[in-house]
Parts: sequence; structure tokens; C-alpha cells
Amino acid sequence: MTKRSVLVVLFDDVQSLDVTGPVEVFAGAGRVGEAGGSYPIRTASLDGGPVRTQSGLRMLADSTLAEAVEAGPPHTLLVPGGEGTRTPDPRLVDWLRANAPHAERLVSVCTGALLLAAAGLLDGHRATTHWVACDHLARCYPEVEVDPDPIFVRDGRLSTSAGVTAGIDLALALVEEDLGRHAALTVARHLVVFLRRPGNQAQFSAQLAAQTARREPLRDLQHWITEHPGADLSVEALAARARLSPRHFARAFQAETGTTPGRYVDRVRLEHARRLLEESAQGVQEVARAAGYGTSEAMRRAFVKALGTAPADYRRRFHAPVHPTIR
Repeated sequence: MTKRSVLVVLFDDVQSLDVTGPVEVFAGAGRVGEAGGSYPIRTASLDGGPVRTQSGLRMLADSTLAEAVEAGPPHTLLVPGGEGTRTPDPRLVDWLRANAPHAERLVSVCTGALLLAAAGLLDGHRATTHWVACDHLARCYPEVEVDPDPIFVRDGRLSTSAGVTAGIDLALALVEEDLGRHAALTVARHLVVFLRRPGNQAQFSAQLAAQTARREPLRDLQHWITEHPGADLSVEALAARARLSPRHFARAFQAETGTTPGRYVDRVRLEHARRLLEESAQGVQEVARAAGYGTSEAMRRAFVKALGTAPADYRRRFHAPVHPTIR
């Protein structure tokens, strides 16, 4: 059985879910009997003492950081985020600078990317972080190629993820790389993760990416669009539902949501089609109709433009089959 050790760095004001989310994924993967691998997990802080998370919970480290690498570097070094990354202890940055290059795999969750950047470990690499911190990361560390959109980014041995729960998605992707797709999806089901999201999925859904309209008719219309992607969602039809002229509706929708009605509809339909391809057994043509594309060719063009892949290829990669239960 292959062992891939995981060392999790702890510090005061760490985001607790950045730690526990990936840890539960790796621990769960070690319990999948057919996987043929395990993940010995160790947590460490600078002085080996407990840390207080930003929510007030206390976490007890297994050892000091120095002790954690006495026997050699870990396979996976995981650096979580949290408020503690804003003004980190210089000793922590120095430790990362000296030890992180020796890990086989370097992973950050959320604003943990700021710690890696402070140690010079992201220079020349593509990376992401929580959307709130992307501008700060790009401004303070111009040598880093910051991509604010994906929920996680893989760049060789370096992996960075967006905010909080995206660490779970990244950990599942790493388990899939190590142990195969079945093992990763079995863990996802055990954790009751609704959807194992691919890394190129945006940090926001269409509704989260757009602002919520202030006026109730437009706000209700946003919800209606997401629930009826296969309906007539032309500007004229939506304007009639909102009881506005098409011109007034288009101006008001963009002013209140930050995007045009057409772009909002495109994103809703793409999300709906992806979800059906990932979760259902419907054929590509059925999915195209259900998502409002009308024809499979129209859906193919939308997928290639937005994702760089055709719907059939997307399904082959991300469709979830039935898997054995976790032990």
C-alpha cells in the first residue's frame, strides 16, 4: 500500500474548514478499501502548541513544524488560509521558504496562497485564492500569475484553491490523481458533497456572480430564470414577465446585476447543462433541450467557447458512475 503523508500547517486565526475539509477527504480516501493507498496526516505549528482558529475553535497540533520534517519532507504540504495570513509570523514564512520546496506536492487553500507568495513559492506560477484576496495577491506579488476565476488551479507540483470549501474540491482532485476516479467520488458521496466540481468551474454560480437586483420584480426574475433555463429567455420575453419595455428592462437589469440579461442567461444555461451531464443519464440532445439550447450543436458551441471542450467530452470526464460504499 502506497503511503502519501500529509502535513498540515497550523497558525493562529487559521480558517478551520480550510484544515478539516481537506483532512476529511484524505482520511476518507485512506478508508476506501479498494484504493490501495493511505494518507498519514500530521498537523504542526511553529511551537507545537494549540492554535485558535478565526472562529474561536482551538486546534491542537501534533508537533512543531521543525519536528514534523525531521524524518524527511512530507508528500503533501498543505497550507490553509484565514485571517492569520494577513500579518503572518515571519518565522512561518521563513519555514515555508526553506521546507516547502522539498515536498512532493505543495497545496494551499484559500488565502494560504498569500503565505506561499510571501515565501516566494508562487513566483512564475499560475495560482488562485479566495476572490476577495485575488486583487491583493496580484498587486503585492506581481511575479504571480493570478487567475481569479477557477475554484482551483494546478500548476505542476503546486496546487492552489479558492475560498474555504474549494479546498475540498482540490483535495478530491488530488485523491483522484493518486487513487483514481472511483475512490475520489466514493469519498465525495460519503461526505455528502453535492457535486465534485472540476477545477475550471468558476468560483461563483451565475446567481452569485451577478449582483442580486434591488427591485423585487427583477430579483424574482433572476430566480425564475435559474429555475426555467429551457423557457423563452429572450429580452422581449423577460421584459414582458417583468412588466417593463425591453429597452427599460435591459438597462435596469444590467444596472442592478452588473451583467446583461443575455450573459446571465448564457451562464445559467451552461451551469444547468453541466449539472445534467455530470449527474443524469440524459442524452446530449435531451440535455441541450432541457438547458434551453434547442440543439446539441448550439450547446456544443457554447461549451467550446466557455470551457474549451465539447459536451460529450465533458461528460466522459466528469459524469459520476455508481461506486462502492466507503468502509
